[in-house]
Amino acid sequence: MVVGCTSAVRHLGEESMESSEIVVGLDIGTTKVAAVVGEVDRDGITIMGVGNVPCKGLRKGVVANIEWTMKSITEAVQMAQSMAAVEIRTVYAGVGGSHIRSQNSDGVVAVAGGEVTAADVDRVLEGARAVAMDADRQILHVLPREFLVDNQDGIRDPVGMSGVRLGTKVNLTTAATTCVQNVVRCTERCGLTVADVVLAPLASAEAVLSEDEKEIGVAVIDIGGGTTDMLLYVDGGVAYTSVIPAGGNNVTSDISMGLRTPMAEAERLKRNAGCALGRMVSDEEEIEVPSVGEHTARKVARRVLSDIIEPRIEEIFAFARHRMEQVGLLEQIAAGAVLTGGAALMEGMPEFAEEILGMPVRIGFPIGISGLTQMVQGPQFATGVGLVRHGAAMLREAQDREYSRVAPRVEQEEAVIVKREGNRIWQWLREAF
Repeated sequence: MVVGCTSAVRHLGEESMESSEIVVGLDIGTTKVAAVVGEVDRDGITIMGVGNVPCKGLRKGVVANIEWTMKSITEAVQMAQSMAAVEIRTVYAGVGGSHIRSQNSDGVVAVAGGEVTAADVDRVLEGARAVAMDADRQILHVLPREFLVDNQDGIRDPVGMSGVRLGTKVNLTTAATTCVQNVVRCTERCGLTVADVVLAPLASAEAVLSEDEKEIGVAVIDIGGGTTDMLLYVDGGVAYTSVIPAGGNNVTSDISMGLRTPMAEAERLKRNAGCALGRMVSDEEEIEVPSVGEHTARKVARRVLSDIIEPRIEEIFAFARHRMEQVGLLEQIAAGAVLTGGAALMEGMPEFAEEILGMPVRIGFPIGISGLTQMVQGPQFATGVGLVRHGAAMLREAQDREYSRVAPRVEQEEAVIVKREGNRIWQWLREAF
């Protein structure tokens, strides 16, 4: 009978793992809106559909025109749900922009019963949130760097350990409340429910990084249209986040002014012929540059285009290195840097970044997924895929909590059944003999 009780509880857990859920990541960026649909089950994440449309409603990651943003969200979601053949109702939305801030905090609580429980972890993280903050800001994430049990530090998961005091060191990521609310409002006006709002570079990191890279120290540099977001991992946890107020749109603007060509043509030239490192371009190569108004197009050396692009890219990476030096983490980024965002695909980008940052650099492609992987195999889809992975983690956490809540009740109910059946058998034996 006891074996039957155990198998019943195990079946409860297996049943939750067997079921699949649809998770949608919505990356609302300065230049594009991308919706990624994933099916989550016990085997992992299967990409089912992708929608990717231009967006003009944001400026430097912040909503500047609600109607234009809503239009892009609607188009991206419709494209994704048509491809996936599912109805999208709930999304995990990414948020970024120059309003993002990062600060370190810590907390400590007494451990009741001499053994750390999940409730103790929740309490100590809640204590770490208690910091002075402007009324117009909110905490997006409380990211644990490490836990401390009594005098032992460097602990990742303290649950089950013996001790009388539990401490933690965390990285708090905060955002302007109105900026977050505008992202949520735009999404909800499109008939969608926002399950959670996630920092965009954090989502990108989850999509492209390995656990080994997080452990030995890595920088994620997400080059967006309006801003460049940077996230530093040290000893397996997020140690620092920062936003650099320059991105791909600044490069486009430089090209437009330098070559006297319309912004749309400057964007096309950047994508098709741009190179971040001028010496990688031959002096003989030429490109055709459309002129403004009725003037005819003209031939220009491709090296001229690279000479316009290079200073802005140098500025971005020099700023990133300066931020790492400021917080004293440059020497701890042993795994190097990983570039995400559409601008990372520009020729010469990783080579130039290696020179300025003084560390190995690679382009980040989403990993750990199946299905329509060819649709999202690019650094520009790292945030969208990362949002799906975040949603999958949230679902697993909710299932684990439900299992922890229900399992003891199932065991208790079956124990009552065992006792009742045992009493009936004992009564029958007494009457028979």
